[in-house]
Amino acid sequence: MTSLSNNAPRRYFVDTVGRRVLIGLTLEETFEFERLDSEQVSAQEGRQSGNGRGWAPVAGEQRWLELYEKHEGAWKAWMAQSRMELRP
Repeated sequence: MTSLSNNAPRRYFVDTVGRRVLIGLTLEETFEFERLDSEQVSAQEGRQSGNGRGWAPVAGEQRWLELYEKHEGAWKAWMAQSRMELRP
């Protein structure tokens, strides 16, 4: 059986210095996104379940969402362009 992760296109490119940069984001935005992402995971793991209030917003969640949407939009456009280039 073939692993799908090996066939999935990368969602980043490697810059001239060898750093991974998410498609559609700058290097600084990629760093910020990854930092916020790791903070959210840590915060969610530390939350108490069953507090009756549901999910409380995590600091930086809105900014993470803005960066994710920017990346996702650029990713979709890049994938569509790639498909068009593959057509005969």
